[in-house]
Amino acid sequence: MIDFLRGPVVYRDTEYVVLDVNGVGYRIFCANPFGVAPSKDGRDGGEVTMFIHYHVREDAHLLFGFTTREEQSLFRLLLDVSGIGPKVAIGVLAGGRPETIAGAIRQENLSFLTKLPGIGKKTAQRMVLDLKDKLGAITGGLDEGLFAPSEPLSAVPEGQGAWGEAKAALMALGYTEAEADRAGSAIKGKLKGGETADAVTKLALQALFQESMMR
Repeated sequence: MIDFLRGPVVYRDTEYVVLDVNGVGYRIFCANPFGVAPSKDGRDGGEVTMFIHYHVREDAHLLFGFTTREEQSLFRLLLDVSGIGPKVAIGVLAGGRPETIAGAIRQENLSFLTKLPGIGKKTAQRMVLDLKDKLGAITGGLDEGLFAPSEPLSAVPEGQGAWGEAKAALMALGYTEAEADRAGSAIKGKLKGGETADAVTKLALQALFQESMMR
């Protein structure tokens, strides 16, 4: 069982990072690849530690990575909920901080939970029933206004429905509204309409990462 891996990030994609661990490249799927800390100069190559969930299925062995123990723990709890597989669980973590998601589950806030990528009303209800008393050390509460409907970004005429959710997800990850709006402006030319909130969030995170590299 792999508990964690440590090494420099040598590559990033929209769904994963590649860590060089003693000369071996590990592809690690994570919620926000462009949010995994870069080196001090903003370029890949800085060493990071990622906590790992090793997932085995018939056709593949996959690594899912997290920057904190809380993310790792919540991911594993989510897998115990009927209807939630690794892809949906990693999408949930992309939608908010572990303590925020845990707070929503404890408060039975279905409105918040159904805004998370891949979560419908029935799955949200199962999350509450299955996990409410199992969240343990994942503490914190829900910012009630965090996922309130937001005005679409005027500079993003296409995909604006998804943008409202993507912007909220960025703010849940700790970005300011101004930073989120800059990312929205940066990706407006890449939106063709019909994108999911998850796809728009990943594009915005990539834009924010690229912005950090230019500082």
